[in-house]
Amino acid sequence: MIKLIIGNKGSGKTKKLIDLVNTTAESTKGNVVCVEKGDTLTYNITHKARLIDAEAYGICGYSELYALLCGIHSSNHDVTDIFVDATLRLGSRNYDELAAFLERLSAAAEESNTNYIFTISCDESALPAKVFEVAEKI
Repeated sequence: MIKLIIGNKGSGKTKKLIDLVNTTAESTKGNVVCVEKGDTLTYNITHKARLIDAEAYGICGYSELYALLCGIHSSNHDVTDIFVDATLRLGSRNYDELAAFLERLSAAAEESNTNYIFTISCDESALPAKVFEVAEKI
């Protein structure tokens, strides 16, 4: 399942993501992973969740982000939840590419039974309808 935390810059998306990561890490029987751009969440995320700095791997674009997310899951089948902060900065601000990425990831999410939660920094009305066909807003 794919869920989106959508809002403009400064609307509290990352704070909500941090709360969700920490709550999920405390309650899940599997593993929780949080992917971010940079290392700004190091002291905010519980040690029970794995924190990955996408910049350390040179992630640039949705194809590379997709590969990273699939690699995370394929290396550990106990991953139940993957959180991604700053999605548009990791991928691109091209909303059609975002929709294609989410559609592609949706099949992998269903097969692996993994929850994916992304922060999207934009106005909800700017996103194409295709985004909401494969993902739900929280």
